[in-house]
Amino acid sequence: METALIIGLLGFAFASSITPGPNNMMLMASGANFGMGRTVPHLVGISVGFAVMIVLVGFGLAQLFELYPVLHRVLAVVAAVYMTWLAWKIATAAPVMNDAEATGRPMTFLQAALFQWVNPKAWAMALTTVTVYMPETLGALAPVIVALLFQIAGVPCMVAWAVLGVGMRRFLTTAGRLRVFNGVMGGLLVLSIWPMLV
Repeated sequence: METALIIGLLGFAFASSITPGPNNMMLMASGANFGMGRTVPHLVGISVGFAVMIVLVGFGLAQLFELYPVLHRVLAVVAAVYMTWLAWKIATAAPVMNDAEATGRPMTFLQAALFQWVNPKAWAMALTTVTVYMPETLGALAPVIVALLFQIAGVPCMVAWAVLGVGMRRFLTTAGRLRVFNGVMGGLLVLSIWPMLV
C-alpha cells in the first residue's frame, strides 16, 4: 500500500473521528454519567462495529445503495427516529451521582456495534473510506487492511471524547447540573444527525 495513501487514510480517519458526531456525543455522555470503566464496552463496540462496516462495505455492500437509491432514504428515516429516541433517553436520564447509585446502564458492546448501522456519520465515513482510500492492488484483503488502519487514528479520538466526559464529572456534582448536561448532550445528539440527513 502506498505511503501517500496510508497518510491520507490516517488523516481522514483522524479528522472524521475527532469531530463531533453521534458516537462521540454518546461516549462523552457515558463517560460523564458512568465513568471510563463502564464506558469501555461502548467504546470497543463502536470500534469493532465500524471496522466490520468498513469490511462489508469494501466487499460490496456499497453497491446495494447504488442499485437501490431508496435505501438511502430508508436508512435516513430509521436513523433519525432511532437517534431521536436515544437523544430523549439521554436527555431524560436520571442523574447518577456516584457508582453506588448507578442504576442506569451504559450502552453495551453489542448495542454500540449494532448502532453503527443506523449512524449516518458512520455510513458516510465507511463509504468515503472504501471509495477513496481502498487500493485495488491489495486484492481481497484490502477492506480488512483499510479497516485496521482506520482504527489506528480513530480509536484514540473516541477515547479522548470518553475521557472528556469523565473529566466533566468533577463539575457535574449536583443532580441539577447533571440533568442540564444530559439535556444538552441529548440535544447535541439530535443536532449531530440532521446535517447528514439533509
